[in-house]
Amino acid sequence: MTVTITHETAVAVVTVDNPPVNALSQVLRQALVDAVAELDADSSVKAVVLLCAGRTFIAGADVSEFGKPPVPPHLPDVVASIESAKKPWVAAIHGSALGGGLEIALGCTYRVAVASASLGLPEVKLGLIPGAGGTVRLPRLVGPAAAVDLVTGGNPIGGKKAEELGLVDAIIAGDLRAGAIAFASDVAEKSLPHPLSSRGVPAVEPGFWEDAEKAVAAKARREIAPLKALASVRKASETDFSGAMAFERETFLELRGSEQAAALRHVFFAERAAPRPPELAGITPREIRSAAVIGGGTMGAGIAAALRDAGLPVVLIERDPAAVERGLANMRAIYDGPVKRGRMTQAVADERMAGVAGGDDYGLIADTDLVVEAVFEDLAVKRSVFEKLSSVCRPDAVLATNTSYLDPDAISQGVSHPKRFLGLHFFSPANVMKLLEIVPTATTAQDVLATGFALARLLAKIPVRAGICDGFIGNRILKVTRAQAERLLLAGATPSTVDAAMRAFGLPMGPFEAQDLGGLDIAAFQRKAARERGETPFAPVAERLCTIGRLGQKTGGGWYDYQPGDRTPKPSETVAGIIAEMVEGLPQRVWSEAEIADAILLPMVNEATRILEERVALRAADIDLVKIHGYGFPRWRGGPMHYAEARGLSEVVAVLDRLSAVGLAEPPCDGLRKAAGDGGFSTLADQRTMGKR
Repeated sequence: MTVTITHETAVAVVTVDNPPVNALSQVLRQALVDAVAELDADSSVKAVVLLCAGRTFIAGADVSEFGKPPVPPHLPDVVASIESAKKPWVAAIHGSALGGGLEIALGCTYRVAVASASLGLPEVKLGLIPGAGGTVRLPRLVGPAAAVDLVTGGNPIGGKKAEELGLVDAIIAGDLRAGAIAFASDVAEKSLPHPLSSRGVPAVEPGFWEDAEKAVAAKARREIAPLKALASVRKASETDFSGAMAFERETFLELRGSEQAAALRHVFFAERAAPRPPELAGITPREIRSAAVIGGGTMGAGIAAALRDAGLPVVLIERDPAAVERGLANMRAIYDGPVKRGRMTQAVADERMAGVAGGDDYGLIADTDLVVEAVFEDLAVKRSVFEKLSSVCRPDAVLATNTSYLDPDAISQGVSHPKRFLGLHFFSPANVMKLLEIVPTATTAQDVLATGFALARLLAKIPVRAGICDGFIGNRILKVTRAQAERLLLAGATPSTVDAAMRAFGLPMGPFEAQDLGGLDIAAFQRKAARERGETPFAPVAERLCTIGRLGQKTGGGWYDYQPGDRTPKPSETVAGIIAEMVEGLPQRVWSEAEIADAILLPMVNEATRILEERVALRAADIDLVKIHGYGFPRWRGGPMHYAEARGLSEVVAVLDRLSAVGLAEPPCDGLRKAAGDGGFSTLADQRTMGKR
């Protein structure tokens, strides 16, 4: 049974037990409506406690019902049923009360919670707004300003903060069940507050809504749901309850069928599945209780900080005492930033640093469970590191290389017990970026691969398994992005028009701005390595810029000019002159933003399809996660593969054919044509094997 009812003298305890997260399935919704009717008819009951079994309160909607026709009773009716009950209901919250779970709690007369509880309305993160009164009841309880923050941001708050806002009536310090029963017994003898549906919304200052709209629009970055959520809260403040409920429900239903909601649902399910891929089901990972990082530069310090944030003790190894001190200083700088901004206390920062030991003696890590190498991208240097590690580390210690482009199979040559070796490609800054590409070699044991995914879960990162090729998944596609951007320059576009078009599409910055931020020398180094392998990378303008020392912001100029102390990109006459020399005699044209986006994005999809064909990626959704979490692809578009399928693969093929006909892209690969004809990228995916290019 999903709901059971017990009695503690005059208090009835309604216990929800719908594992794993007490989601609001149709069966549970009906059981709650039935419980209200049963307890209303029981004259011995004076108050009701709504409690949940397991690790959480009602954590939200039943995701298995997403995309299916709703079946009654609908959630707004369930909430209304609880709110109109003859006896006061007290929601006793532990774990998470999110989305529909919080809306159920808002229907209760009172709410109590443990301090560690998490409460919120995250619907905007799925391209929706609350649909069962969340935008209408919440401002009546906590006021419009707090409601706007909670509803448009979608971020949960803790129990203590909820109590400060008035969202929670009391924090229960001891046993939640006993405390909630005592609270219910006490309020049953008192006059009850008016239900939220009959309360008004506090007035706001003139200009409040206009200012809120500007602030929400700036954060939303073309997402629809946050502004719709704001409009619903405003409607709740300016009209009666029934009118506001009708507006909220209409908006919810409108958004539920939107392209953005479909894209965000796709990402939600992909993220949910990523930490536990089906091909590793039943495989037990090795235990990781301690870690070491070799190299204390920007990347190494970031990886060490990520490990410390997860609670692991860390040893930081460098080549000499001076380098050790620089590495520790890099780590301290990572924690100094959030302390100065008030996002971390000095005590927490000190605790994180206290768990780091630095040294230049590899013997310090003889008994360490996990060692991550993060030294310079040079094959010989990395092999030297692993030669030392092989001589000092336990045979069962997991050894990992953090490399962006080098072949982990080549790096692992000579490693003793090579089954314990794999690639872990962190993204910079490693303590912030959520993506982790996990790259098994030909000899990596399955339990070691599973350990990589377990580590990602511990670090709260999004893991994606990648096969071995130049750039793995993300950087291989990035090379296409850069090449296409330069092809546009030779066909009449400018760096600023290309960047503006990609920002308009939803990226946080365009390809040329991004190169200036990271440094043009990074890609130049990678092109040099590619040429040594016999490849011919395409970057004619970038090569000229590197030759004359224009490496980006750090040199005061790259694709753009920069003034000292100012990161605002300015169009460069030097760059314009170089492009003018190169385009002489080539056909030129004026490009629209949509055409620029197509000329960059669709070749990316083409390359991603090859990656899927070669099984460098196992699933199209994995490629979407890589581009969203590693490269800023707009989440609300679902990633490049989802975007292409939603747009129509036949149209994607047709556009690529037109671009290739004029030399501005490679023709669609066979896999893309097959996917267009056979119903999507799932026809190319194979979850059994990984390829190597």
